[in-house]
Amino acid sequence: MQKKPELNGTLLEVKDLKVHFPLRGSFVERLVGREPGSVKAVDGVSFQLQRGEVLGLVGESGSGKTTLGRALLRLAEPTEGAIVYDGRDITRVEEREMRSLRRKMQIVFQDPHASLNPAMDLETAVGHPLSIHGVTKDKVDMRRRVSEMLERVGLAPADRFLTKYPGDLSGGQKQRAVLARAIMLNPDLLVADEPVSMLDMSVRAKILELMIGLKDEFDLTYLYITHDLATARFFCDRIAIMYLGRIVELGQTEEIFANPRHPYTASLLRAIPEPDPAKGIPRDLPRGEVPDAVTPPHGCNFHPRCPRAFEVCGWEARDVRDLLEERWAGMAEQEFTREQALIGDLDALDEVSEIARVPSTEGVRSRHVVELLERIRREQPETRLWKGARSIEEGGKEALIQFHEGLEPRHLVVDSVEVECHLYDDEARGRAEEHARKGRK
Repeated sequence: MQKKPELNGTLLEVKDLKVHFPLRGSFVERLVGREPGSVKAVDGVSFQLQRGEVLGLVGESGSGKTTLGRALLRLAEPTEGAIVYDGRDITRVEEREMRSLRRKMQIVFQDPHASLNPAMDLETAVGHPLSIHGVTKDKVDMRRRVSEMLERVGLAPADRFLTKYPGDLSGGQKQRAVLARAIMLNPDLLVADEPVSMLDMSVRAKILELMIGLKDEFDLTYLYITHDLATARFFCDRIAIMYLGRIVELGQTEEIFANPRHPYTASLLRAIPEPDPAKGIPRDLPRGEVPDAVTPPHGCNFHPRCPRAFEVCGWEARDVRDLLEERWAGMAEQEFTREQALIGDLDALDEVSEIARVPSTEGVRSRHVVELLERIRREQPETRLWKGARSIEEGGKEALIQFHEGLEPRHLVVDSVEVECHLYDDEARGRAEEHARKGRK
């Protein structure tokens, strides 16, 4: 692990940042005036980045971490919120001003093969930022600067690499060239988006060690985006865990690994590969995938996959569909046919609603569906969804499951760790206990 950085004030502050991408929708939807919705890639993120530190942004694919990194450089336009860089809100500055600011804010993308123009030799590619920003027009001076930087990133002797094209380089050499280009203008902030994920395992540690050396030499501050907690532990001073557009936990790296607060963080740590074949794979990893960012789950985004979800986490109609489909997937064909004959089209449950309307099939009374649901609850009382169910009753041609009101997690500080989780919210837990008492009466 790298040494502690010498921090010298806040370089970057992000305040309630949102990046939503509007969907076009179908012709019929536009004709009737129906809103097609938007992809909530980043949905209310706040954090500070101190000068000289490395902040890791960790999450699964689809969590929004790449969009967040791009938004900091205005490569993706913010929908709401503020990005304060070096004391100045850059959220709405003109593109002309933003271009000059990018001299101090650079990004390294995931794929080194796509980051370099195959038609440019390294001298041209690495020296390109100097030409764009008018730092130098002198070819001799540019070659000198490029040569020094290539030597610094390990592409030595530089004369051997100046005339090479990207196709002549290995993946590790390409990423070294990309790093050289990114720091040619001596930036303050470097956003590194999965910089080692596409490299061979033998090369990853060397590139990370190079990045640590560059950080110390050029006084860099890093936002390190990754899905790999193992490399984040090696490289980062603090770690922010991102899930479906929100940061759910943020703290010092040692604290995150020693005592994860959020269930999602704990699940990511359990998923780190164990080199000892004698140790088994944990069986309590969250099931399923990251939900759709167009219509995120009600309440807590993580509740459909959370092993510790309870009454106020935001249960909704879609969770009932998941419950039934999971039950039927592991059921004998005869039992499955019998139960499915009672329940109608499950598409009726595809909505964000605290009332699940479970339809009965033609000719079946709704009380038979109610009886089936009650039986499922008796057979599977440990299923988390039933903690959130306030009542199950008949409603015409459907059974109605009424859930307790779902709460959106608040930002909390627990022993110096920032976390968004009801497990640490006294108000949320108190309301859940009240619901549980009423349910037992």
